[in-house]
Amino acid sequence: MKDEEIEPSATSPPPPSLPSSDPTISLHPRREPFEFGLLPISKLIFSDGTTTLIPLKQKLIQKASPSSRIDAEGISEILQISIENACLVVDTLAAVLPLDSDPLVRAKANVITSIGADVNDLVLFLYIQSYKRLLPRGHKDSASVADVWPSTSAFDGFLSALSPLQLARSNSRRFMPSQADEEAHQLSYLQKHLANILSLLAEPVENEDEESMVLTQERFEHLGLLFQFGEKGSDGISLSQAAPFFANSDPEMPAVPVSATQVHDWILQNIAAALENTAERVSAPANVADQDVAMADACATSVKGSSVAFVEGVSKTSVVNKASDLKSCSIKISNCHDSVIYILAPLKYAAIHGCSDTTIVLGAIGKAVRVEHCERVQVIAAAKRICIANCRECLFFLGVNQRPLILGDNHKLQVAPYNTFYSQLEVHMDQVGVDATINRWNEPLVLGMVDPHDSLSHPAGVSDVQAESAACLDPDQFTNFLIPNWYGGELSGTTKHNPFPLPEAYLASQQKCHQTLVDVKQALRDLQLEESRKRELSSALHSHFKDWLYASGNIRQLYCLQAD
Repeated sequence: MKDEEIEPSATSPPPPSLPSSDPTISLHPRREPFEFGLLPISKLIFSDGTTTLIPLKQKLIQKASPSSRIDAEGISEILQISIENACLVVDTLAAVLPLDSDPLVRAKANVITSIGADVNDLVLFLYIQSYKRLLPRGHKDSASVADVWPSTSAFDGFLSALSPLQLARSNSRRFMPSQADEEAHQLSYLQKHLANILSLLAEPVENEDEESMVLTQERFEHLGLLFQFGEKGSDGISLSQAAPFFANSDPEMPAVPVSATQVHDWILQNIAAALENTAERVSAPANVADQDVAMADACATSVKGSSVAFVEGVSKTSVVNKASDLKSCSIKISNCHDSVIYILAPLKYAAIHGCSDTTIVLGAIGKAVRVEHCERVQVIAAAKRICIANCRECLFFLGVNQRPLILGDNHKLQVAPYNTFYSQLEVHMDQVGVDATINRWNEPLVLGMVDPHDSLSHPAGVSDVQAESAACLDPDQFTNFLIPNWYGGELSGTTKHNPFPLPEAYLASQQKCHQTLVDVKQALRDLQLEESRKRELSSALHSHFKDWLYASGNIRQLYCLQAD
């Protein structure tokens, strides 16, 4: 079907309005496919709109099961990609689907690729691989940002002399787009490509000319991958609930298909209204001060009209957010420096961007984690899956059910098994579906250095090569991370130890360190010293420990935690 077949015409009936007059209910793009669903695989990017995708869809349908699902093997054959990349496609699609009831979302990690993707979801997923991320924009106070962030780097990049942080902040200290900026950019993309998107779902009317295209209610619902209607920042309601087309349908009877032209006009009307509302919210981000951020001011905040919580611009502090502190299903941690951030909550998504010299502890993340443009950051995460892009000298302690995805210009990355716990960790993991019996922390999947969706990741004209992988942390350098017990006055959990089993080499190293500590303690007890010499020894030990606290910067964290 050609684009013009569903373009509005002078004879088209006027698009129906929303059944509710409540102005707080409006259309939004689902940000998850655009933020967590883009893969830098050239064979997945179709620059000719639907010219290739519509015939490709027919091949996928022929290969699919009677329920219109196609497994990784079939995707590999039809798209002519490796089985490894086909599994990645299925898994990434599962991470961004809107309904937790979808069989692909409910599937266990070890069988997800055999469950297969719904063909209609798959072709929409393939279509948006042509999306280009919004370029960062200049910060309104470049001088204050320059005071916080160092202007030089100790690294020389393979593709650029800039480090990931400098690359992300270059060009007059470019800054992350606001949530409203990103939403407007995504809406504009969907507005431009709506005709093609609908043509991938529409079907001809039997016994009528080929230009009479319609959408069934089932096909219409697949648009929920890209659109949702929300009320004051809620998670959203389904399209069929918001749309007038199927509002009065008898649940016992199949709904009457709707003209694709009518759907096209109605969605365009709502996109236009949403863009107008979004334009009013677009504003420059707040200044990043160069002083320490107070603990009380560093908690995650939610932006009106957004289901995302934010931790932004904190420096030289500790941030603690528990489940009771967060009302959102996603969190973004950005531009944080020399801090320790605890997000001890069950969430769907977590994004970490532009941080340096920071330790970030993520509770349980049921969909996806994305870490990009970070330097010297430690991330401790229990999650379904994680993507790492354009990072340097970062260390990841992971409990992940799928292979860590590594792409972009990375240097000196290390991965290690998960190394912590808190009392409610297993409760949170159960809530979001993270399986402690599966940990693929040491099986990274490495793609190319060039991300076609992100013009910041490489200079123009540079050909792609495989990204640098991550090395496994030496077991002798593996240590546990202790999370203070902040749940004393709340409902206590049942987790008493790390729920992810440690590999033998790391367990042996841990036991060796523990035994060394026991031996040192015993040796100190056995020393035959006079009381004055014992006091001198105790004083020396305390002095060296205090020196280490100051030299490592951990003394500040102790002060912050005491203040909490």
